[in-house]
Amino acid sequence: MTSFIHRLEKLIEYLMAAALAVMFVAVFANVVLRYVFGSGIAASEELSRLLFVWLIFLGATLAMGRHTHLGFDLVQRALPAPLRKLCAIVSHGLMLYSLWLCLEGSWHQFEIGLRITSTVMKYPLALMASSGLVLALGMGLYLLANLIRILIGHPDAYIPGQRRHDLSAAEEMH
Repeated sequence: MTSFIHRLEKLIEYLMAAALAVMFVAVFANVVLRYVFGSGIAASEELSRLLFVWLIFLGATLAMGRHTHLGFDLVQRALPAPLRKLCAIVSHGLMLYSLWLCLEGSWHQFEIGLRITSTVMKYPLALMASSGLVLALGMGLYLLANLIRILIGHPDAYIPGQRRHDLSAAEEMH
């Protein structure tokens, strides 16, 4: 299972790199065309906006899975291990609830976006809203898996505030 997840994460990284490259080319070409010829490509802005949203949401999902989001764990570091674990359980529950709200809102936007198209490129706006669905589902799965590991006491569970020497060998590799 971890091999599948690792390959999926690599695929997402490649898709993010491709999106960044397309954004760069589209924006650069548009700037050159505007300054040299006085006109640009209208679709360039819409395409860049769509790819940028997907890039950010996919990157945030990967960061969640790798525990590389910015965090403030000063208080958690000061807590004894049982309270740190309790704090992690509560925070995971709150984050899962927030992601549920994100999923629900994204679903409503997706349904609305099926009937509306973008101004220039005419793609359904559901394509933009679906990035929120992917974000909520991806982050939710990462969080749920880690919450289960915390609850069963698995050595690979990530608990914010945990000291470096307390981490398992698998977590050290990330």
